Parts: sequence; structure tokens; C-alpha cells
Amino acid sequence: MRFRAFSVFLLSCAIAIISWVEAPPAWALTPIKLYDLSYHDCPPEVAQGSVVSGSVKRANCFIIAGKAENTSGKYIYNADIFGRVYDANNDTVMQNRNRLGSIEEVPPGVSDFEFRISVAATQPTPLKLKQFKASGFAGKVRR
Repeated sequence: MRFRAFSVFLLSCAIAIISWVEAPPAWALTPIKLYDLSYHDCPPEVAQGSVVSGSVKRANCFIIAGKAENTSGKYIYNADIFGRVYDANNDTVMQNRNRLGSIEEVPPGVSDFEFRISVAATQPTPLKLKQFKASGFAGKVRR
């Protein structure tokens, strides 16, 4: 009986070691610094028919652009962009939303990025872009 318990223990250890060695790598989030932020109106072909999500209110379309700095030395994929956008009255433009967009691929170093947002036509400009950052993965992630 003692020999059998020892054999089960050894088998369990072997399985644990093999699964640890053969396990796929865990993809950790990599932070990406975003800076030199600006925005401009969308081209007419992109802005046509803009409405605010979940309503039939008219909306203005803007492209937010800037620089993304990836210091990891690796390509980063599926980087989510987080930040806050305020109107001229300091009212939030994207209520209950901090994730504003994404960057599909960020090479090592500094690169340009841009993404589209819709803002209710009733919110006055200029917009204020605050606390922008991004984070993504060193390996491709299914979405």
C-alpha cells in the first residue's frame, strides 16, 4: 500500500512538471505611453450618419490622434486605449466609458495612432483629452 501511494505521488509530480514545461506562456499586459494627443473632425465619408450609441441623437465625429511609445522591445497587439474626454464645459463626453478604442498593433519604439469617437452634437467644443494610456499583449489574443 505504501509503494502504491509513493507511485501515485511520483506520477502526480511528473504530470505537474510536464504540464508546467509544456504550458503555453501567459501573456501579461504591457503598458504603452500615449502623448501628443490631438483631435480633428472626421472626413465626410467617415462621419456620415453619425449617431450617439444607443440613441437617435445627432453626433459629431472626431478622430483622436497621437503618439504611442512602446518600450517593451516587442510588438504589442490588441492595445486598449483608455482615457477621459471632456467638452468645453468640463462635462464628460463618454459617460461610464473609459475604454475609448484600440490599436491593433504597436511596434517597438514610437509610432502614430488614431481612432474615431462620436460625441453628442449638443456638447460644445473644444474637447479636452485627459489621462490617456494604453495596454496590450505581446502575443495575439482572440477577440
